[in-house]
Amino acid sequence: MNQSKRVLIVGGVAGGASCAARLRRLDESAGIVLFDRGPFVSFANCGLPYYVGNVIQEEAKLLVATPELFRARFNIEVRTRSEVTAIDREAREIEVREAATGRLYRERYDALVLSPGAAPLRPPLPGIDLEGIFALRTIPDSRRIRDWIESRSARRAVVVGGGFIGLEMAENLVQRELEVTLIEMAPQLLPPFDPEMADFVHRRVASRVAHVQLCDGVERFSQSGGGLVVHTCSGASFPADLVILAIGVRPETELARQAGLAIGSRGGIRVDEAMRTSDPRIWAVGDAVEVRDSVTGEWSLIPLAGPASRQGRVAAASICGRLARFRGVQGTAVCGFFGMTAALTGASERSLKRAGMGDYEVVYLHPGHHAGYYPGARPIHLKLIFRRSDGRVLGAQAVGEQGVARRIDVISMAVQNQATVFDLEEAELCYAPQYGAAKDPVNLAGMAAANILRGDVEAAPWSEVHDTGALLLDVREPGEFKTGSLPGAVNIPLGELRGALGGLPRDRPVWVVCGVGQRAYYACRLLRQHGFDARNLPGGYTTYQAWYPKGRV
Repeated sequence: MNQSKRVLIVGGVAGGASCAARLRRLDESAGIVLFDRGPFVSFANCGLPYYVGNVIQEEAKLLVATPELFRARFNIEVRTRSEVTAIDREAREIEVREAATGRLYRERYDALVLSPGAAPLRPPLPGIDLEGIFALRTIPDSRRIRDWIESRSARRAVVVGGGFIGLEMAENLVQRELEVTLIEMAPQLLPPFDPEMADFVHRRVASRVAHVQLCDGVERFSQSGGGLVVHTCSGASFPADLVILAIGVRPETELARQAGLAIGSRGGIRVDEAMRTSDPRIWAVGDAVEVRDSVTGEWSLIPLAGPASRQGRVAAASICGRLARFRGVQGTAVCGFFGMTAALTGASERSLKRAGMGDYEVVYLHPGHHAGYYPGARPIHLKLIFRRSDGRVLGAQAVGEQGVARRIDVISMAVQNQATVFDLEEAELCYAPQYGAAKDPVNLAGMAAANILRGDVEAAPWSEVHDTGALLLDVREPGEFKTGSLPGAVNIPLGELRGALGGLPRDRPVWVVCGVGQRAYYACRLLRQHGFDARNLPGGYTTYQAWYPKGRV
């Protein structure tokens, strides 16, 4: 074969493997070699927790593509257990070490793609190198965890970190009948979510694991009686037969740093929209690179397989001389745990505030995932964030048992296409009673936001509900009111409100609340047309309980 170009790719999995395959589809004549220091080149690392939990029982199911498949299908050479140790940019060569023999050799490139990924954080805490303390990144990691559980008949586990991997590991260890303690330094689980949405997550997790320890970090590890003890900064201690570290990852940038490539402010490899580094012959993709947040414009590290795969495709096209552009990330992600799903896309309130973007509004709603008259409807707790000035959708978060990912996927496309809440209001989505409703939760979110922008209703801020001088009016039925209410609230059921207008004050605002926000909206429309300064507390008492959880405020 007449090889017109030699392309070397460092690292496989999502970014490197997708880049290699796309390169071959674009250029049959290129010489392509992919190096990976591990034994596998393309595997489903997102499935590793489920292999530990025996949900996936065959290790082979985790293998996406083998070296043999790359050779037979794409004529791509894959060299596993081969670590690239240096880049000579001037000579356009890399240095490679064979793990089996220790042999060092050099390879020339016309184009080089870096896809080194990210490594689990393992802080230098006392005792962290004790046996039985694991991080999960590769298939061999999952093997070691499985073997430890089985050989030691493990019964107690501590998971350090309450993010996506931490929750998935907690679920799968419970699946293996282990008693699990979850430790998180932040004041909430799933830190990418806004706190009130994370409360729905906390309730489910706390009901399934032995203990959840928030606002506390690990100080050290020790051994006792043949097992481990995790000591936290608060002075608490938790015995364990094994420990899983799930406290995040750091981009693997040492190779790029040694080669003098530009590193960004977040610690990742800096690339342009074509995934090209500061060296015009070197591209980088995946968890090791910094990318732009498409909503806030901030540089971000987003260790997700979807963006890595798309970046690989963009880099391949760029290497082949095509105009290609990676348009940034919006952090669309989903996590399943204990029968519940949490998903998000776009900006959170926290990220908007960090970026100095104060022109936004929020609505909450809690609709059923399908028509209420069809058996089995389960609530979706949904938060929509949109720009106040023009209604552009900025982000969304949702938690529930059913239908969550579908709604966030729809809103993700709205964020990507800079659509508005008016577009959500008019979105034409599938409807049959077992799948949705004539007014889908996405439509309802758009309607609630559009009502605010049109001036039909004004939202009252939950952050000020305990300090407001407004009258708090609860329009639920008396039986509902007795089960729990806002401090100081007055109860007038919606059906009785018209006859009680004379007793309401006209010299101060009236903040209206119900169960999930719908009746309060009806009440606000009634009151506003009678001259009252009425405002809706969005999402009702259900949202209040998430904002101010008992025992954790």
